[in-house]
Amino acid sequence: MTRSFRFRLTALYLALFALLFTLFSLSIYSGISKTLRARIDDSLVYEADTAAGIFLDELDETKGDVQASANETVTAMKLHGDEIYVMEGARTLASKAAGAAGDPRTVASREVAALGRKFRIVVSASLRPVADTSRAALEVILIALPLVLGLAGIGGYLLAGRTLRPLRGMAEQARRITDSSLNTRIEIGRAAEEMETLVTAFNELLSRLDQSFDGMRRFVADASHELRTPLSVIRGEADVALSTERAPAEYRASLAVILDESRGLSRLVDDLLNLARADAGRVRLQESGFYLNELVADCCRGAQAPAGARGVAVECRPGDDLQFRGDEELLRRLVLNLLDNAIRYTPQGGRVSASLERGAGWVRLRISDTGIGISAEDTRRVFERFYRAGEARSRQDGGFGLGLAIVKWIAESHGGSVECESIPGKGSTFTVTLPYTSGTGAAVPLDVPKVTPV
Repeated sequence: MTRSFRFRLTALYLALFALLFTLFSLSIYSGISKTLRARIDDSLVYEADTAAGIFLDELDETKGDVQASANETVTAMKLHGDEIYVMEGARTLASKAAGAAGDPRTVASREVAALGRKFRIVVSASLRPVADTSRAALEVILIALPLVLGLAGIGGYLLAGRTLRPLRGMAEQARRITDSSLNTRIEIGRAAEEMETLVTAFNELLSRLDQSFDGMRRFVADASHELRTPLSVIRGEADVALSTERAPAEYRASLAVILDESRGLSRLVDDLLNLARADAGRVRLQESGFYLNELVADCCRGAQAPAGARGVAVECRPGDDLQFRGDEELLRRLVLNLLDNAIRYTPQGGRVSASLERGAGWVRLRISDTGIGISAEDTRRVFERFYRAGEARSRQDGGFGLGLAIVKWIAESHGGSVECESIPGKGSTFTVTLPYTSGTGAAVPLDVPKVTPV
């Protein structure tokens, strides 16, 4: 029960209400006591002034008879209090007492000078009425306190339940959401601003989860499709080869097909493993110092053979020496993937060019081709895994649709970015921008052999 948020909210509300009600009651009790005491004191002061005036008037009428004047004064006074004394020094000339003995009292007095003598009028009253009234007020407070707190507790519990009702609705809706219904959103209608903020945050989380699960489902489906094709080819070739006795040349042909498909399958598995590790954050850059222009030149030199087989020319403009620090193997793969992609989709007689330039705080690699190009709609999705833009970009070209996804991951892992600009029928340009600091940071002094660019 103590773990219930509703119970805790009610208890907190009740404790705060009890504190405020107690403080309010004490202030009322104190105010009543002080007001009653002040009224009695004011009344006694007024009665003392009145008695002094009567005493002086009586002295005039009795022509200085002090005792008669004193007696007449106490007789004439209609006291709201219950005691009055007319005194000269320590001697009491006249008095009137009607209060109970032993009661706490309050006193007011006035000095009167007449006939060359000094007199004192003393009026007192019992404080018992103040005590009785204060006690009655305290009893009312003590009786009302538990009743008020009980009602406040019930009201607070009901109010907390009503306030938390949207949370129960959210919980019931959330229980019905599964991995197959992540597109469902929580709805609570009109609710408090804080609840709306919570629902908005939860729905945003569901959107991210939906996108993540959708990406995972597509990734698994695409990976299964890509794996199924080479496995089917391998099994088919093996079945055909083993179905009957064949000549050695036919066996070698089947084994060559199996070997070629196995190599492609191995590349696909390696790519999938690298992307999975990247998603899990388990890939750490093996940073080292190297010349980035020489790396680009090496990649262009390695691309000459497959480009020549397709009748495509490769131009390389790596620029001047550029000292860089990063993961050399990953950056080499980035350049090779972009070159391979450009060569694969450039028709015979076309041209692929690679250039490297340096600016203030950045270094930029451009890979351009005169190939088939990519539509504007496909340009936004070319970096998605297993995505191939258009019918012309199929598996028969040798790709799995992971090369550009790996390029994007490598660029972003180095704090950079990659962009694609393309015109259908005229070619494409992929631009990789990486952060660079001359002298320190990304670039460090190196002692590596020079390679003449191609």
